Amino acid sequence: MEFRPRNYSAENEAHALPRVRAAAHPLSAPPPPLAQVEVVDRGNTNFFDPLRGTDNDSNATSLDHDNMNESVDHQPTKEWTSFRRLLMQRFPVSKMVSVSSMPDVLMRGGKLHDKSSTNMHLEELDDPQKFADEGVKTITWQEYVSRLHELKDEITRSWLAEDRVTSLKLSIKVAKLLMDTSVFEFYPTLFVLVTDIMDMLGNLVWQRIKRKAEFSEDGALCCNLAGIRFKGPVNHSKFFYLELAILPCWRFLLDQPLDSLQRLVMMTRGLGDPVASAYCRLYMAHCAQKLPSHDIGYLVTCVNDLRVILMQILSAKERTDKNVTLDRKLQVSLMEPTIEYIMKCIFNGLSQRQVNEVLSELGLMKNQQDLGSVSCVSIVLHHLLKELPIEVVSSNIVQILRLIEFSKDNSFDQHMNYRLLGFRLYERKSSVDIVNAVIEKVIQVIALYDSLDEYLKVVDAYTDLILQNQKDNHLNTILEGISKRARNKGVTEDEMLSLQSLVVKLLSHFKHLEDVFSLVQFPEIIDVMYGKSQDVVFLHILNMATRNGHISDPTSIQMLFEISQTLHDNIEFMNVKDDDGQVAHSISRFVHMVDYGAEMECHLAFLVDCRGAFGRLNELKETLVHSSNSLAIQALKCAKKHLSFVKSCITFSEVTIPSISAHRQFDLFLETAEVALLGGLVSHLDGLIDSAISCLHILDIIDGYRTPTDVEGLVSSIRKLCGFLIMVPGNFSLPVTYFPNNLFTVVSSQSWFEPKMRTQIFSAIILLLTTLSQKRLPYHANPQIPGNNILYYGDSSYNQELVSLSKPVLENLLSAIQQEPSQAARGIIALEACNCIASSFMLNNELSSVCLTLVETAKSCMSAQDKYLQSTIQLLSKQSPTSVGTMVSISV
Repeated sequence: MEFRPRNYSAENEAHALPRVRAAAHPLSAPPPPLAQVEVVDRGNTNFFDPLRGTDNDSNATSLDHDNMNESVDHQPTKEWTSFRRLLMQRFPVSKMVSVSSMPDVLMRGGKLHDKSSTNMHLEELDDPQKFADEGVKTITWQEYVSRLHELKDEITRSWLAEDRVTSLKLSIKVAKLLMDTSVFEFYPTLFVLVTDIMDMLGNLVWQRIKRKAEFSEDGALCCNLAGIRFKGPVNHSKFFYLELAILPCWRFLLDQPLDSLQRLVMMTRGLGDPVASAYCRLYMAHCAQKLPSHDIGYLVTCVNDLRVILMQILSAKERTDKNVTLDRKLQVSLMEPTIEYIMKCIFNGLSQRQVNEVLSELGLMKNQQDLGSVSCVSIVLHHLLKELPIEVVSSNIVQILRLIEFSKDNSFDQHMNYRLLGFRLYERKSSVDIVNAVIEKVIQVIALYDSLDEYLKVVDAYTDLILQNQKDNHLNTILEGISKRARNKGVTEDEMLSLQSLVVKLLSHFKHLEDVFSLVQFPEIIDVMYGKSQDVVFLHILNMATRNGHISDPTSIQMLFEISQTLHDNIEFMNVKDDDGQVAHSISRFVHMVDYGAEMECHLAFLVDCRGAFGRLNELKETLVHSSNSLAIQALKCAKKHLSFVKSCITFSEVTIPSISAHRQFDLFLETAEVALLGGLVSHLDGLIDSAISCLHILDIIDGYRTPTDVEGLVSSIRKLCGFLIMVPGNFSLPVTYFPNNLFTVVSSQSWFEPKMRTQIFSAIILLLTTLSQKRLPYHANPQIPGNNILYYGDSSYNQELVSLSKPVLENLLSAIQQEPSQAARGIIALEACNCIASSFMLNNELSSVCLTLVETAKSCMSAQDKYLQSTIQLLSKQSPTSVGTMVSISV
């Protein structure tokens, strides 16, 4: 075997593309556009532009208003489903439920289980005294739901079996469950379950009445719906939910079905239990949304009634009745969903005039123009303020402030209404005078707060307004208030979340970290933070510091280092897993952005400190190696080459790399070796290359390294090593082929190297050996370091060792090609190997036979017209002897 001599300069010129001077620089500004010519319409009607023609079929695309109305009618159902789900989440139920008036049929192990369920329901309905509960009974939550589902199915079956009397009686029995409010926490869930059955019954009645009203039994049209008249419903409380369920059916019976709503509103006033009456009104509001017209007068009446009930609850003292403690706060919280839902229904799509009318009916506006200085129940005011149009809030902001000031009852915390007002005011740009007036009033109010939690919740809502309007004096005032209260009583977990929100807003507003820390109380506030909130704030500080370029100020570097150390220690000691790598990435970014300028020794000392402080972060260790190597390159560019400093940087990298994950060590050792070669540190160079090749021994046990991207990256890095070894001078104490042979041995011995990977690496080794055999190497990194072509000039054993290693590499290359399972891949790597052999060796008969075999392998795996195959055959014909070229031609 004989290496083919190469003239790299001549080959480069031969393959270079011809260069032609360009008329303009490709990155220069584009020339001005050509002047646009106005086209004059000559009246040519031969061409028709569809975009200029009139729409003669415009009516065909008009909106179908009937379909729109139908879709609107279905919308409340979606809202109601979402509302019910949130209601159950807000009042979760324990596994066991204790009730005092549940029918025996719903109890586990009831004594009447031997009877049919229908008979038991009817007997209880006919004689309720017989089945009165003697004490509190306990049932599991799953069993309760299961029993109600059984009742729902039984009602449906009875209805479909034409036994509608039984269905109605069972429905009344289910509705009676809502009369028991002895277990407050369970009542919202019971309401959701029962009203689901009521809605199902209402749909069944709706479909039957609609069918009966339109058609007779034989299918003929009976009469118009408007011609039907019906006697009014029985005015009894046990029929209340049943009548609400079939409320939409009054559309078939009355000209004005909404008239019945006022009667139903009056009926709810007869319910003595506040919670039960509130949920009756809630279901009434839901059922009324199904009617075609949407009068809201009854809803306003419901709100006024609820306000009276709430005032009675709040003014009464706690009492004990039937061993049940009526907790006023719990009662109010149970009634809150009703107020919330009704307020949404009232203000949905109202005009400005209608909103003023509603406020007047609620007694909150004088002469339908200005909100009056009257008191309002806090919880009603809260949901009113939440649903008011933003235009109304902005135009009546001062009056709303007075309403909040006069509403001091215990139904809802007053500071939460101040907080909500701040968020609503930020929804729309308001005048500076209005914002000033509101903020000054709110600051006066919260100055009297002793609780840090209340203070923070209000301040957090107005921080955006203060920053938006650049009210620095107000900002300093609230920060001083926070600092004062935090010093006196400390910060609790709940308060920490509000404090976190406020600090993050400050960090997001300012562009430079120095501006934030120039605030007098800000560093003190940061010091009192802890836990997860502290980590979030510290991450924002790191991201803010690194987004504006390099960090050079020593004080800022030290502060950010301490912040990073706190983040790292929190992950270490709290055993928190940084799943998304956000902490590691932020700290690595900070270390990368640090720049001490000419003080390179200080920079290296900083990297040493980081290695000791952040030993758990692999990503950071990679950054440390990159930064150290960058420092070494920076030192080499100086007029005075600091070789001792470069050695220190190389040593730092050598010590750091082994602590990094194995699949990253190869690239880092190779990078450090490149830096050592540029610095002329040959003594370090051999050890770094040897360490890089040794890394391949331990990659077999890395499970997560076998992804296609990682495999391609590893092969690319190994081929890069082969290219780098061309510049590495030989060591006379080692064999000439020491590094190529070590690489070949490792790749051959590791079973996880796939055939395709082996062929690419073996081809790179052959090209390396060929290049080292040339009298002139293609490139050099350091002109002061002689290449192997000079070190081994005239040494006949040098080429012999290169050829000796080439033979086993070539044999393993051919073997790996035949082991490739994929036919398409086998054809491509066969051509790659053929090109490699033809470019590296003088083709004698033996090697030409090898190339011919590879061509035949490629032809069996791909089309004979493949361009890569054809160009490979042309190369062999050009570089082979005449007899070999003839063999190739015959094979084609």
